[in-house]
Amino acid sequence: MHLLSASCACALLIHALFYQVTSTENVHGTYGETIEIPCKPSKSVEEENILMVKWKYENGQGLSEDLIVKKPDQDAWKSAQNAFKDRVSLAANYSLLLSAIRLTDQGRFICLLVTLQDILEYKTILEVIKSPAGLEMLDKAEELEIGKLTQLGVCTAKDANPAADIMWLKNNQPLVDDGKGIFITQSVKEDPVTLSSTTTSTLKYSAKKEDDGAEFICRTKHTVEEHASSPITITVTYSTETIELHVTPQDSLVEGDNMTLKCVADGNPAPTSFNFHLKGETVKVENKNTLTIANVTRDASGEYRCSLVDDRGLEAFKNITVNYLDFNLSPSGRIVQVAGQALEVTLQINSSAPHSVSWKKNDDILDKEPKFHKISYSDSAVYECEVTLGPLSRKASFELVVEGAPVISSLSKQRSDDSDRKVLICEAEGNPKPAVTWNINGTLLYESPFTNGKILQKFAVVPSENLTVQCIVSNKFGSDSKSIDVLPLQLKTVKIEYTDKQGSRDQTKLVVGVVLGLLVATVLIGLAYWLYLKKSKQGSWKTAENENGTSEEEKKLEEKVEENSQKAEV
Repeated sequence: MHLLSASCACALLIHALFYQVTSTENVHGTYGETIEIPCKPSKSVEEENILMVKWKYENGQGLSEDLIVKKPDQDAWKSAQNAFKDRVSLAANYSLLLSAIRLTDQGRFICLLVTLQDILEYKTILEVIKSPAGLEMLDKAEELEIGKLTQLGVCTAKDANPAADIMWLKNNQPLVDDGKGIFITQSVKEDPVTLSSTTTSTLKYSAKKEDDGAEFICRTKHTVEEHASSPITITVTYSTETIELHVTPQDSLVEGDNMTLKCVADGNPAPTSFNFHLKGETVKVENKNTLTIANVTRDASGEYRCSLVDDRGLEAFKNITVNYLDFNLSPSGRIVQVAGQALEVTLQINSSAPHSVSWKKNDDILDKEPKFHKISYSDSAVYECEVTLGPLSRKASFELVVEGAPVISSLSKQRSDDSDRKVLICEAEGNPKPAVTWNINGTLLYESPFTNGKILQKFAVVPSENLTVQCIVSNKFGSDSKSIDVLPLQLKTVKIEYTDKQGSRDQTKLVVGVVLGLLVATVLIGLAYWLYLKKSKQGSWKTAENENGTSEEEKKLEEKVEENSQKAEV
């Protein structure tokens, strides 16, 4: 042990009168690390005026201990014993370096600076911060009964300084003690040897249905770092309170479907056995909650119920309708009918609900149901009826074939485009397809396809005299004919122009020739017309021509004869 010299001792005694103490400052250090505790005198001190630096420790319980002394131009002398031994040293600025700090190091550290004029003192209170040594949840209750206050768990944060604060969370949302369904109690215990604190927090919880599957954890709040426990997921148990009966398919159950009944109960754990009551019959199912009935019929319609096996009073019911659709179409198949007759179509429908009806004729949609008061050849077709009820659809059809003797609906005539021929047009109806013939020779220009019992032919002739042309149509049921009068084609007028005298003389000769020709033609036409009138009076010529403008031609003929007569006189 070193002794102070006499001069130094005298100096201390003399300058004790000038002893100065500065205010106290707090510093925090992390457990297990090295902390630098500063020496900050109240006024600046020149290095050469410092006679000695000394650090002391007081723990506040009457224990005081010298730690280290330093004189100019001398190594620091460590006087620390026991807990501080080998853990203290001085920095260049006379700060105290304390390594591997412990909770027992907490206390007041005093720095004394001795100068020629003063003795300066600087005090620092050290607080050691220690994070909890982990966080653990014990006594976990992973299953809670609904509405019953139950201890969910106990969380412990050990060896911390200051003591850790523990919070509880449900699905990451903090829980607050409400004195009703949530009770949180917390206690702190300090170790007298290590001076560390252990915090214990207990959660009591009254669970609700919606808490089933909720996740609970506890978490520390501390100045250094936070810790969280492993989460627990709870199961909330409760007795069955409600029960429901579900039916699949729900709205469109039809005959032939498989119907599945499902009994849904809200208990947890859910019931595993049920009774299904099926129109006077009870079926028990175990370890499942469904019952399937295959290929249901309309007789399955009615009220169905399900209940718990051990509690018949808790049951659910549902009225079930099995949709059905029956219909009969008459006639059906292939129907052969004679033209002009009536055909009755009847449709009988039996269904469980309102339905819709649609008709088609050869894939063309009809606006309404077909009616056949007097069948025509155009009615020949395939008729299809479709009846629809939700997903149900039924179809039926019949083919109507109209047969009968052919009838000529029209016989007309017109000039060809080049005016060199007369074109006769004969239209007829009948089935089977009628054969079309003419009573004179000519050229067949066109025959239409045989559609809906109709056929059309165009026949060209070049008449050189008055003709009565007949169109004849026939099939296995009979025949029909019509006649039309056809007059010969008229001569074309030829116009010739002359430009010189010689041509004029030739023209005169030609005109004389033409006039003589016209006179001869007039005589012939008059004779032919007289014969025509005579035969008409005697009934030997047919007069179907009147249907298609014959009177008009007669008038033109008379005008032509009169015109030719006038020319002949000229």
